[in-house]
Amino acid sequence: MDISSLESWYLDSCSRREVLPNSAVLSCFSKAKIQKCCQKKCSIVVSLNQLKDDDISPLIDTFLAVDSSDIAAVDILHESPCNLNGEHIMSLLQAINLKLRVVDLQDVSLEEDFLWDLCQHGLSCKILNLKTTHIQKLNMVGNFMQLHTLNLDFCTSITSLHGDCFSCMPNLMHLSMCETRVVDLWTTMAALLKLPSLVELRFQNCLCCKDTGPCPASFGKKGNTACEKLVSAQLNMGSSIEPLHFDAEHAPIQVSHADGLHGNLISPTNASMINEVHGGSDEFSVASEADISSCLQRIGLLELSSNFLPNLNGKVKSQNEIEDVHEFVANRCTWDFKNKTTTLKNYSSHHPSLICFEKHYREYIIASLPRLKVLDNLPIGKMDKKMARIVFSKYYEYLPYNRQHKESVVSILQNREMGASGAYCPNFRKPKKQYPYGKSQCVFPRALSAAKLGSTAWPLLHTLSNFSNMYKEGREQLRPRQFEYHPSDSSLMVFGTLDGEVVVVNHENGKIVGFIPSTGAMNSVLGLCWLKMYPSKLLAGSDNGSLKLFDINYMLPKVADINCSTGVVGFDDFEPLTSVHVNSTDDQFLASGYSKDVALYDISSRRRIQLFTNMHREPINVAKFAHHSPFIFATSSFDHDVKLWDLRQKPEWPCYTASSSRGNVMVCFSPDDQYLLVSAVDNEVKQLLTADGRLHMNFEITSTGSAHNYTRSYYMNGRDYIISGSCDENVVRVCCAQTGRRVKDVYLEDSDSGNSLFVQSLRGDPFRLFHMSVLAASKRPSSKCEIIKVNLLAPSRSAKGYSYGRHVHSSFNMGG
Repeated sequence: MDISSLESWYLDSCSRREVLPNSAVLSCFSKAKIQKCCQKKCSIVVSLNQLKDDDISPLIDTFLAVDSSDIAAVDILHESPCNLNGEHIMSLLQAINLKLRVVDLQDVSLEEDFLWDLCQHGLSCKILNLKTTHIQKLNMVGNFMQLHTLNLDFCTSITSLHGDCFSCMPNLMHLSMCETRVVDLWTTMAALLKLPSLVELRFQNCLCCKDTGPCPASFGKKGNTACEKLVSAQLNMGSSIEPLHFDAEHAPIQVSHADGLHGNLISPTNASMINEVHGGSDEFSVASEADISSCLQRIGLLELSSNFLPNLNGKVKSQNEIEDVHEFVANRCTWDFKNKTTTLKNYSSHHPSLICFEKHYREYIIASLPRLKVLDNLPIGKMDKKMARIVFSKYYEYLPYNRQHKESVVSILQNREMGASGAYCPNFRKPKKQYPYGKSQCVFPRALSAAKLGSTAWPLLHTLSNFSNMYKEGREQLRPRQFEYHPSDSSLMVFGTLDGEVVVVNHENGKIVGFIPSTGAMNSVLGLCWLKMYPSKLLAGSDNGSLKLFDINYMLPKVADINCSTGVVGFDDFEPLTSVHVNSTDDQFLASGYSKDVALYDISSRRRIQLFTNMHREPINVAKFAHHSPFIFATSSFDHDVKLWDLRQKPEWPCYTASSSRGNVMVCFSPDDQYLLVSAVDNEVKQLLTADGRLHMNFEITSTGSAHNYTRSYYMNGRDYIISGSCDENVVRVCCAQTGRRVKDVYLEDSDSGNSLFVQSLRGDPFRLFHMSVLAASKRPSSKCEIIKVNLLAPSRSAKGYSYGRHVHSSFNMGG
C-alpha cells in the first residue's frame, strides 16, 4: 500500500465516522509524499497537540494498515501540552505497531491508568521520551523489545526502580534519568544489570546536549561553553552540596587534593580556591611519566591503591600501562609546560539526580557495569575502569565477609557435606586469605548469608502487622517510641510508646505477650533494658524521669486499661531521662538524660546509690555499661566527648576522653567489648578501641549539613557489621566494622502510601545474621510510627508497580 492509498483510507474512515479530516494529519501525508519523491523511505510525524479526541479513531483505522504500506516509520510527537484521553493515545500507539519509531510524551498530561497500561503492556517503538510526575517506583515490565533509547529525564517523582523494570528491554542501549530522585546505588545497579545492551547512561545532563548523544564538549570541540559550567570531578572527598552554576565565560579549573570535592559535583565553598590556568591537551602527548604521576597525585588518585595502578614514579612495567595512564589523564587533565601546572578538564553537571550526590557514584557505576561506554556524557576508558575497581574495592564490599566470588547456596551446602572449608573458588585457584572470618566456626553460616545477600538487591521489609493494627479504646493507635530485642529469647521484643505504654510482643508471630498501660506517671518511654540473669524482667524509663522494673509474667496478655501493680518495682525519678542500661551482673543500672549528671541505681535495694555530677559539659544522651564488666561504662554527650569510666575508681575522672567534631548522640560497646561505636550528629560514625580510645575506623558517611540529623548506630552479626540511620534520612546503611566498606543501603517507605519513613531508632537482631529492626516515623504528629523488620537475605514481596505520595521528614533527638 502506497502513501496515497493510506491517505485515501484515512479520508474514507473520516467519512464513515462523520468526522472532518484533520488538516495537520493531511499535511503529514503530503510531507510523506514529498519524501517519497526524493528518496525510497519516508516517515509520518504526528503531533498530538494538533489532534482532538475525535481525530483518533480515523487515525487508528488508518494505522492498522500501516504495516503493509511503504511507510518506514511513524513518530508520535508533541510541541506543546496535550490533553488527549490516555486510552485514545494508547490505542493509537498500539495500532501503529512495528512501524512506531519515536514516542515523545514529555509534556502530555498523563493519567495514572495510561501510565499503568504503558508500563505493563509495553510499546514497539525504538525511542521513548517520557515525562511524568506520577510514577514513584519505576516498573516497566511490559514488552519493549525494539526500544534502544529511553529518556526519563525530569521524572522528578521516580525514587526507585522495581527489580524487573528493565527485564524486557534486551536492545536498550541509551538510558537517561536526569533530575530524578533515584538514590539507591545497589537496587539501581541490580535493575540496570538486566540491560545486556546498555552502553550509555546518564543521571546528570549537559544543557548543550540533546537526546542521549555524547557531549561534544567532552571531546574538545568548541562552541559548547555551557558544558563547561561545572567540574564533574572524579574525587569524592567533601560534603554533599547543591551544584554550583557558573557563568559560561568561566575558565578551566585547577583542582588540588584539598579542594573538598564530592560525588561528581563541585562545592560552592571551594569556588574561591579555584585558580585559572592555561594549557592545552595537544601538548600532553609528550608529558613525562613524572608529570602523569603529579597529575594523579593532584586529583587524589595515587593514594587509593597500588594493586591496579602502574608504578608511575618508578619503572613502568609495560607499554599498555603507559597508554592506559596517558588515556586516563588525557581525558581528565591537561598539562601546562610553561607554568608546570596540571588542569582538570571541566565537565558539565546539569540537572543531577539524587544518586549523583552519593559518594563515589561514578566509580561504583563503572565498576558495576563493565560494558558501559559512556556515563553522564563522559567516555569511559581503560584507566577509568581501573580506577573504578580501585575505588570500589576500597569503599564497598562486593559480598559480605570479603568474599570475592558469588556462589550458590547448593555449592556451599555440598562443600559442608564433603567437609570442605572456606569459600568456593572457581577454576581450583588457591583461595585468598580470608579477612578474619575464614577460619571461624561460623564460616558456613557466613558463607550462606553472603550467597543470599549477594542475590537479593531488594530486601524484605516487613512491618509488624500487630503493631500497626493494635488500638486502644477510641480506636487510638499505639505509637512505638523505643524497642529492644530480648537477650536470650529470639522471639521476644519489647517496645515502649509515646504515650507511656510498655508492650512485650512475640515478633515472630505478632502476638502480644504482655501489656502495661500508661499510668499517667509514664510519658514517652525512651529507655528500655532487659535483665540478662532474670530474663522475665525488664527496666523501663520515661522522659519525665519515671523508672520501673516489670516482670512480664505478671503483665496482661492484651491491650487493656487495667493497671496491675504485681511484679512492678519503682525507683527514684531521674528527670529528664533519655537512657537506661543494666550492668552485666544485673545488680545495678545507669540513668542519663538531658543533664550533665549520671545516676547509679541498686536494683535489689530499689534506691539510687550515687549521682555522678558534671561528668560532661553538655547533656549526656546515653550511658552504657560494658557487656562483660559490671564496672566499666561509657557516656556520650552533646559536648562532643565520649568518656570511659570505671566504678572501682570512684569516677571523678574518666579513664580517657575521645572527641567528635559534632555532638554525640549515642555510644555502645561491641558484643565482645573490644570496640566502642560512637555516633555523632549528621552521620559522624566512628569505632574506637575500648582499651585506650584510639580511632579504629571512621565510616565516612556523607553528611547532610543538618544540625538536627541525629544519628544512631548499632552492631549487627556480632561485631562484624554496623547499621546506621539518622532521623532526617530514610536510609539505613550497612557497613563492615573492620574495613568500613559499605555493604548495602536500605531505604524505608510506608507500604501503604509510598511516603518515606525516617529512622528514629534501630537494632541488629542478636540471633539472626543480616536481620534488623528499624523504628521509623514521619514528622507529622498524626502519622503512625512503626517498627519494620528487615531481612537482608530474603527478597521483597512487594509487587506494586509504583506508589504515590509526598516525602516527609522527622526529627527525634533524644534517646538511643
